[in-house]
Amino acid sequence: MNGEKFNSDRAPQAVGLYPHARKVGDLLFLSGVGPRKAGQIDIPGVTLNTNGDIDNYDIEAQCHSVFENIRFILEDAGSSWGNIIDVQVFLTNMKDDFKTYNKIYAEYFKENQPCRTTIEIKSLPTPIAIELKVIATI
Repeated sequence: MNGEKFNSDRAPQAVGLYPHARKVGDLLFLSGVGPRKAGQIDIPGVTLNTNGDIDNYDIEAQCHSVFENIRFILEDAGSSWGNIIDVQVFLTNMKDDFKTYNKIYAEYFKENQPCRTTIEIKSLPTPIAIELKVIATI
């Protein structure tokens, strides 16, 4: 059994054929979540050039948006922020963005301190600078 699939109307539509989350036993596995907003074309904190490539971005705005999207998915699947047990963070610019990201992360995870792995990658499927993959309990 692959578990029950969940999608949130409050989070952005997936860019591929996958659910926002899947429940297996007492665990909820979230697919990668970025800063896009449901029903919107513009990405918070991102300015694109005429080729559709990132011209500049605000990592702080993207972080807040990603965390909001994660909260929506967790709540709509029957979990909550405090139930997060593991976070994988993908940044496209570790050198410039980690300090800001880490500061904002600390604000959101003051009470709940899940395990965390932060990885720098060359790019993400859409023109964003951050994506999170989360595991939570239900």
